[in-house]
Amino acid sequence: MFSMGQSMPYAKAKVKGNSMYPTIEGDVSFYEVYGGTVVIASIQNLPDGNGFHGFHIHDGSSCMPMMEGGHYNPTNQSHPEHAGDMPPLLAGDGKAFSAFYTDRFYPEDVVGKVVVIHAMPDDFKSQPSGNPGNIVACGKIQGI
Repeated sequence: MFSMGQSMPYAKAKVKGNSMYPTIEGDVSFYEVYGGTVVIASIQNLPDGNGFHGFHIHDGSSCMPMMEGGHYNPTNQSHPEHAGDMPPLLAGDGKAFSAFYTDRFYPEDVVGKVVVIHAMPDDFKSQPSGNPGNIVACGKIQGI
């Protein structure tokens, strides 16, 4: 049986769009569970209404400039095996909800890093980052 283990997230990021997409907003929460992390994302006002968007954790500690740091990759893996490579967000009418489990990191490993959303989907093969286009939104991960 699966259990969240805690009712409050260990860490959270408030995601906001950049100057080209100022209406994008949402939350990404990180729950510690045995052996890894449950990530829950709720985002609205994504561009183009429908479609996939690359979704990653970057090593940077700030959303300004938006491209600070590459994918979080503490074990020096190839893309898409970086710890910060997460499943793409699927938007319908500009809204996306995602919930998934990963054993690539614990919430405490990513506090202080940033969550980024890209304009296009990740192709899961181009190195080093999957060619997902420009970053449209970002949020710093903070411990709660």
